[in-house]
Amino acid sequence: MNVSPTPNSFRNGPDERGHFGMHGGRFVAETLMPLIHELEAAYNDAKKDPAFKREMTHHLKHYVGRPSPIYFAERLTEEIGGAKIYLKREDLNHTGAHKVNNVLGQIMLARRMGKKRIIAETGAGMHGVATATLCAKFGLECIVYMGAVDIERQRPNMMRMNALGAKVVPVTSGSSTLKDAMNEALRDWVTNVGSTFYCIGTVAGPHPYPAMVRDFQCVIGDEVRVQMQEAEGRLPDSLIACIGGGSNAMGLFHPFLDDASVEIYGVEAAGHGLDKLHAASIAGGRPGVLHGNRTYLLMDKDGQIEEAHSISAGLDYPGIGPEHAWLHDVGRVNFLSATDDEAVEAFQQLCRIEGIIPALESAHALAKVPEIAAKKPKDHLMVVNLSGRGDKDLDSVAARLGGKI
Repeated sequence: MNVSPTPNSFRNGPDERGHFGMHGGRFVAETLMPLIHELEAAYNDAKKDPAFKREMTHHLKHYVGRPSPIYFAERLTEEIGGAKIYLKREDLNHTGAHKVNNVLGQIMLARRMGKKRIIAETGAGMHGVATATLCAKFGLECIVYMGAVDIERQRPNMMRMNALGAKVVPVTSGSSTLKDAMNEALRDWVTNVGSTFYCIGTVAGPHPYPAMVRDFQCVIGDEVRVQMQEAEGRLPDSLIACIGGGSNAMGLFHPFLDDASVEIYGVEAAGHGLDKLHAASIAGGRPGVLHGNRTYLLMDKDGQIEEAHSISAGLDYPGIGPEHAWLHDVGRVNFLSATDDEAVEAFQQLCRIEGIIPALESAHALAKVPEIAAKKPKDHLMVVNLSGRGDKDLDSVAARLGGKI
């Protein structure tokens, strides 16, 4: 594959057709194309409307609880040695994860478009909980598609969605995980295109979703820029976040993409190992089309989508957002991977050292911190995005440890 040229700015994408280099675009049924254009126009109009921005800022502050804190992990820093480690506490948002930032933006957009029926897909359940929460707040019908396997391993979040008034639809096709839930949500959208808004949970799907979700999540990185100036008087030297589809990572990374001094690391899920079952699309995939966009995908030699695996339901997806795929092609972001075992070890370490229970998604990012931070000088400033809280994952960790938790 040809190497993409380095752009003047890494923040200008996508182009007018939704492409990041060779990735992105909109590969959807003809039925959906008018709605995609309607959504793009509505979003472009909302972005220019000061009233939309004021209302979103109000809800982010008073309902979500932003800004989320940035926390110096002093004991983790002492244990690892090397870099000074900060945690961006997205786990302290209302609903317990970064997902609520994007869902708030999309629900406000749905109301602006007059849509009263909201559908969503979810893997770990945090996007589903955020969607159910915002639908309850604004009095909207909410349907969430969730794989039957994910319902079993994330049962507390399914109960939260039920309590909030959402209808959770179990998906039993394929591997009964996030990919299959997204397939069912797209089928619903095609069937009910006139009345329904599809609230996508990550920086994937047809244009304008990858850019729109990114823009709503950039509040994470924008806050980190201000908070690190306040704490240390300068920008961080490195950023680390986990990546499935990649919304929390893109939200942290994007405001720093043009700061050449800032190293950026994305951590995929290596599952049982890169030579076995895993969910690392950059490390083990190749470009193809799925769920409305071209990106790196796990595929067999015939181009069929392969089953992904991660102990984290939120990372258990055979693709990655198209902007991440492009950032890999141009060499701006370093993509690493962490196995299930490494993630569980990092989960236990943060619990033991800092008194914080991280989501298994975030634990993948934490798993790579020791090998990077230990090689850095003590004045190196590292920020790790703690994308969600881990109480939802206690059963999965306990099962992995033979009940010893």
